[in-house]
Amino acid sequence: LLGLRDGALLLVGFAGCFRRAELVALDVADCVFNQEGVFLMLNRSKTDQEGSGSEKAVPFGAHQETCPVRALTTWLEAAGITSGPVFRRVTRHGTVLPKRLLSESVALVVKRAVSAAQAEAIEQGNRWLADTLDPARYAGHSLRAGFITSAAAAGVSESDIMRQSGHRRADTLRKYIRHATAFRHNAAAKVGL
Repeated sequence: LLGLRDGALLLVGFAGCFRRAELVALDVADCVFNQEGVFLMLNRSKTDQEGSGSEKAVPFGAHQETCPVRALTTWLEAAGITSGPVFRRVTRHGTVLPKRLLSESVALVVKRAVSAAQAEAIEQGNRWLADTLDPARYAGHSLRAGFITSAAAAGVSESDIMRQSGHRRADTLRKYIRHATAFRHNAAAKVGL
């Protein structure tokens, strides 16, 4: 169950470009599933202090093993969660507790996943990747930053990224994007060296 919860948290957090507090605040009542994915209602966020709410659409993924919607439904079904918090503590004995995760827990889940990926890179002899996957360099915000960077690298427009991230200012968003496009939009790469 811990693996199912962590997988759902990582995939939904990434695809929804969630802040960690938004992610752990989700309740089952905030999830509206349909044939295209799931709408996730945010009752409050950093940029919505009045609590007027907003929603994020998370579509089905192209691959079953990385689909955030499938991971979310699998977690909820396996854990028997039908109401209340979506992301909850799981004891070392596999018992799902009724209390929601704390926002700090998102960082621990991210670090655990990065550590596992680092160990796999070491096992495969990929020292560069293993060094890049230093768990100390990753935290809860890495899901959000990683989505924005990945979307920019894939050529997604700033306005579409901002719609998912909730950024209101493009200059704030561009701080994330700078490194994602540093080589693609580089004058030195286009002069034929």
